[in-house]
Amino acid sequence: MFLLNISESILLIRNIDPILMIQIFALLFLAILFLQSGLDKVFDWKGNLEWLKAHFANSILAKIVPVLLGIITIVEVLAGLFSAIGALNILVGNSVFMAFIGVSLSNLALIMLFFGQRIAKDYGGAGGLVPYFILSLATLYILA
Repeated sequence: MFLLNISESILLIRNIDPILMIQIFALLFLAILFLQSGLDKVFDWKGNLEWLKAHFANSILAKIVPVLLGIITIVEVLAGLFSAIGALNILVGNSVFMAFIGVSLSNLALIMLFFGQRIAKDYGGAGGLVPYFILSLATLYILA
């Protein structure tokens, strides 16, 4: 009986589409990344605002940091939510539409963050975003 259950499980594993698994894991990664980042900004607004004001003090963005923080917070939270919902939709066999929205918002958030880091002349910080952007672009590709 136990041996039969193991062999049935192996048959189920062999029938799993690897592209589907890549889609789900990539979406879950993006969901965690952006929900944590966005919610950190929500729950520690003051701390993030202070840090960002100092970070952008000598840039053209210095006067609009609070507005930009609000925009990036909204985009990150939405990217995380849509990515999580998209992963669940794919898991239960629904369309990739929500996942596509989540990944598109993820790409937008990363472009916004990259722009900010470059403007602040934080080239190391900008470079640190590149692997996330590559993952996000690859996820967009495999959803097509």
